[in-house]
Amino acid sequence: MTAPDVTGTPPGTTGTPTGKRRRLHPAWIVAAVAFLALVGAAGFRAAPGVLMVPLQQEFGWSTTVLSLAVSINLVLFGLTAPFAAALMERFGIRKVTSLALCLIGLGSALTVFVNQSWQILLTWGLLIGLGTGSMALVFAATIANTWFAKSRGLVIGILTAGSAAGQLVFLPFIAALAQNPGWRGASLLIAAGALAVVPLVLRWLRNSPADVGVLPYGAEAPQLKAADAGTTTQPIGETTAAVASPGTFAPKDSANAAIRALQVLKRAAKVRTFWALAAGFAICGATTNGLIGTHFIPSAHDHGMPETTAAGLLAVVGIFDIVGTIASGWLTDRFNPKILLAVYYQFRGIGLLVLPLLLGSSVEPSMIIFVVVYGLDWVATVPPTAAICRSVFGADGSVVFGWVFAAHQLGAAAAALAAGFIRDATGHYNYAWLGAAAMCTVAAVISATIRKDAAKKEPVAVA
Repeated sequence: MTAPDVTGTPPGTTGTPTGKRRRLHPAWIVAAVAFLALVGAAGFRAAPGVLMVPLQQEFGWSTTVLSLAVSINLVLFGLTAPFAAALMERFGIRKVTSLALCLIGLGSALTVFVNQSWQILLTWGLLIGLGTGSMALVFAATIANTWFAKSRGLVIGILTAGSAAGQLVFLPFIAALAQNPGWRGASLLIAAGALAVVPLVLRWLRNSPADVGVLPYGAEAPQLKAADAGTTTQPIGETTAAVASPGTFAPKDSANAAIRALQVLKRAAKVRTFWALAAGFAICGATTNGLIGTHFIPSAHDHGMPETTAAGLLAVVGIFDIVGTIASGWLTDRFNPKILLAVYYQFRGIGLLVLPLLLGSSVEPSMIIFVVVYGLDWVATVPPTAAICRSVFGADGSVVFGWVFAAHQLGAAAAALAAGFIRDATGHYNYAWLGAAAMCTVAAVISATIRKDAAKKEPVAVA
């Protein structure tokens, strides 16, 4: 008698094992490695706000110049995402993830040699932008959609929290190193964090359940056959949408990943829900990575708060981001995601509205309340947004989420650059915070009006 393999499934079979089940499905091992990869890739996300002042002091560069480097990074971070999703389908998750981590490490390491402003655009902007873009939140959606048939919202929430955990792990150390011995040591720490995860990815991150002879976690054989036929029924909160029919979506083994990504965009652009998600997510990016992530520490410094103290507040945001994102994933599996999105955006807007009144040279209890609430809401929008993409676009859901995430990063890039310009022009960030609060209200309204039956009444046209 042949013993079951490490997954608990007898060799040569792909169905649910009839023998003794292994306690841990391999999908959870893949998810754990993906979480660590996201932690390793997240180091740079904590860096710009901390390193901006030291770079200005050493080289005399303006806030606008450094904001431009961050904006280039955020644009590439977003635009790379849908192509990375298609590349993962074409060449495998493991290869793309390993290459992305190496690019982040290379870009961070080369930063220590910069002495001209164009060089920071190359390292922070181009190299790290391409690397982090390939490790963007679309990576979390791809892992969840590939390896999990149930609990997808929870898994996306946990993986998304990996970025927050990375910020939590790196931010205090980056802030300390930026003070002594200097910002170059902080850059090397980011490079080391990204490269340290590569061996784990190469060893444990499998491309698909088929690689180890199992079904996705929670899947039954009939579900797999239905998915192979091109029809998926996925419950999202209070709705269940039939999201595809045979021939509607492009096959995952498309020979050209770039063409596939563009074809998916062409089809998705005909669906009103796609534009609603993209608009809301653009505002999400503007109010997280673009403003708070990039300019909170410089703004606090303007009010006399030490940089290490401001960095500590962002670390608190990271702590509660983990809690909020996982909780959001759990809620997404149980409630209507569009309602969750509307609530998240409106609470964020309220926080930004009062932020100018909270900033000062010392940390008051009201500021602690702000960072806790903002942390809970930071990327809580990701699980419901990814769930709607999967519900409406079925097999193309991961690539569509990549394009929606591209809008997120375009919004972040525009906000990062605009806030830097506002700071140079006015001497403060007040107008940036108030404008962002107004945008959050717009995002809440857009999200609340997403049609629950979009997949039935607005089918994606065959290319």
